[in-house]
Amino acid sequence: MRVPILTLAAVLALQAADERQLALALQAQADFERVEAAAVPQPRATAACVQSQASVLPVAAPEERALILFRKGYCALAGAAVGQDSTQFADAATSFEQALEAWPARAAAASRQKAPPLQVPSGLRVFAVVSRLVSRMEQNVPLAPFAAQEAQLAAAVNHPVCESVVMTPSSCQAAIQLGNLWLGWIASQRGDTSAATRWFSGAGFSGWPQWVEGQEAFRAGDYRKAASLYGEAVDVWRKSGRAEALPLVQRLSPRPDMAAIPADLGEAQLLAGDSRAAIENLDAAVKADPSKARTIYLRARAKEAAGQADAALADYNLASRTAFAAGAGQSSGEAHLYQGILLYQRKDWPRAEDEFAAALNFDIPAAMKSDAAAWRHLAAVASGSCSASREYLERSLAAVSPDFPKDDARSALAACRAAGTVAVK
Repeated sequence: MRVPILTLAAVLALQAADERQLALALQAQADFERVEAAAVPQPRATAACVQSQASVLPVAAPEERALILFRKGYCALAGAAVGQDSTQFADAATSFEQALEAWPARAAAASRQKAPPLQVPSGLRVFAVVSRLVSRMEQNVPLAPFAAQEAQLAAAVNHPVCESVVMTPSSCQAAIQLGNLWLGWIASQRGDTSAATRWFSGAGFSGWPQWVEGQEAFRAGDYRKAASLYGEAVDVWRKSGRAEALPLVQRLSPRPDMAAIPADLGEAQLLAGDSRAAIENLDAAVKADPSKARTIYLRARAKEAAGQADAALADYNLASRTAFAAGAGQSSGEAHLYQGILLYQRKDWPRAEDEFAAALNFDIPAAMKSDAAAWRHLAAVASGSCSASREYLERSLAAVSPDFPKDDARSALAACRAAGTVAVK
């Protein structure tokens, strides 16, 4: 009688194991569906979901692992988005990447059952890329270049695959929209506003379409329009920053650098003639990151335009000292440029000309070098060297940045003409 009893015990143990396995699988599915259906997933629900997926993984069949790993990654990503935990972003990325590796086994099982071919779902592709990108951003890891991420996202959104077992149709569409947003952000990072505009189409809630359109207006010289569009984008981002009930796609969207964004807005406002608003935004930018010498320089320009001469001189001086400090004790072309502007404003034109010449001896951005050359010629003209420098100044104005005071240069040239020294064309 001993053998039948042992056999019966083994059968009952297998049945019990099967029941436990089924219960684990049902619990894992229910936990995932609860997180996926929530407008704003709760941390407790996302944690429970991650745990239940992890519990069922060791007993899952090979063809089921990809689905379970996807759910584990999704719940970790939702938890990270709510709690902004960079460790969870990395965990989510790892789960999604493991799901991609496991997907061929799921596709092979479907093929054996004569089912239609199973392609990799768009949501899995998008979330794998986005979770890794956000994880690296949270840890301040350099991101560029983006060629690989861009290719993976484009493959996901250009040929949408929405498998109902993996995600609901609405969740899949949200994932595709998220992929579009990141593709637009990547395009904007390399300055391709045309591609960025195309990817951002229909995503006005994100603020990015307005920002990119503002960049195009700025490059076209329409600073009033640029300032207006930048302002719309900043309003969207500030409201999003204060909101508590944001959908997952918005929580995972590319985030603007709110330390740098006010500086761009302030520059556009300055060039549009709204110096008061420019000072306000540039103040915010300096407070957010006091190490950016150029932001301080722009604030000096705004204060000068607002008639705050002493405050402007103080900021020109601060911009120069900040640039020198950023060079860790080494001389800096940017610092010499700002020091030259300070001396020019004090009407110490010979010393200003020397500082601008020093700035040109350093490897500085092309726009800054063009400005330094024009400033040097302007200082020479202002000091009375009309015959020697006026042609150089006239030619240099074609290459200066929008921040260079062309009106001051034209006034200096006009003074030369009034003195009978030159004939300005």
